[in-house]
Amino acid sequence: MKMIRAVVRPNKEEDVLRSLDKAGFFSLTKMHVFGRGKQKGIQVGPILYDELPKLMLMLVVDDKDVAKVVSIIENSARTGNIGDGKIFVTQVLETYTIRTGEQKL
Repeated sequence: MKMIRAVVRPNKEEDVLRSLDKAGFFSLTKMHVFGRGKQKGIQVGPILYDELPKLMLMLVVDDKDVAKVVSIIENSARTGNIGDGKIFVTQVLETYTIRTGEQKL
């Protein structure tokens, strides 16, 4: 299993969620976050906004689905401009269901 963390523009939330849902990926966690990338924020006149609002999505998927999910997120979140976001993929070693105590390796 892999965990996919995607940091995207908040205005792309509906597009990304709709695309994931349409492809059958229903379970996810989303958080509204603030951050900055290589551009270190955005300068508007004399004001520097060094932390910008973003949306972080977290999904755990089977290894075979990683490329599909990454492609869905990239295609539905892309505007072609700086600040479109990042996708991180990490290994999930085990999961536990709190209600039942079930462990999945």
